Amino acid sequence: MAKGKQQAGQKAKNAGGDDKKKDGKLKAANAVKVRHILCEKHSRIMEALEKITEENMRFDKVAEMYSEDKAKAGGSLGWMNRGSMVGPFQEAAFALTPSTCDKPILTNPPVKTGFGYHIIMVEDRK
Repeated sequence: MAKGKQQAGQKAKNAGGDDKKKDGKLKAANAVKVRHILCEKHSRIMEALEKITEENMRFDKVAEMYSEDKAKAGGSLGWMNRGSMVGPFQEAAFALTPSTCDKPILTNPPVKTGFGYHIIMVEDRK
């Protein structure tokens, strides 16, 4: 294989790799692809959290059942830029490692904002 192609292939492998630096910290990002579950009442958000953590239900299915906002499509908010989210939500979202709906890495305990309680997961960062 030509040296240029080999290097390009190596870059492609690394591009799809993990979003962590060698020291274990997340790389800086300006946007996150985020999903959430929003509930006004603490008891309802805790019920949703239990479905995910103890009953191993998929995040998107629980979002459809429990979320009380417009993001009914599995809780997806799509790509959100830094600065476009309320403070506690943004801090939590940018601190999360990307994961999938079937094995989510999420905010536990839920994050409280002026809108209510959120369970947040991030699917991707850029």
